[in-house]
Amino acid sequence: MATYWDPFQEMDRLFGSFASNARQSGTLPMDLFRTGDHYVLSMDLPGVDPGTIDVSVEDRTLTVRAERTQRSGDDAQWLVRERPTGTFARQLTVGRGLALDRISASYTDGVLSLTIPVSEEAKPRRIDVTHTSGTTPIGQGSEGRQSIES
Repeated sequence: MATYWDPFQEMDRLFGSFASNARQSGTLPMDLFRTGDHYVLSMDLPGVDPGTIDVSVEDRTLTVRAERTQRSGDDAQWLVRERPTGTFARQLTVGRGLALDRISASYTDGVLSLTIPVSEEAKPRRIDVTHTSGTTPIGQGSEGRQSIES
């Protein structure tokens, strides 16, 4: 029985696996969108112990840290090991106008969700313009000013 072996395909598979692991180990994939008066950030953290998740804010930097530990003992003989382990972190610089003291977080089915409200100062608002009639002559009722008469 003849077998076909393509060395370039094998190199491509190995390089793809290496690039994928390097990319995965450095970043945590996320989605970020705005709805109404808050932002929602969803970050994939599959296999992470919820007790290791740490979300902090310092100045205008939001930091998310989490840890995925190795599931098998030290005597395991690995056949395939594509899931990275260790501590993962991602930092985002956030703009002004967010209520960083009111961020809420939840972790469900391997996804960390942060809800970040827009601060009251940054919310758009309408300013009413009042109109006054020009019936009061300028200077009337003011002491020390001259009246302008027509």
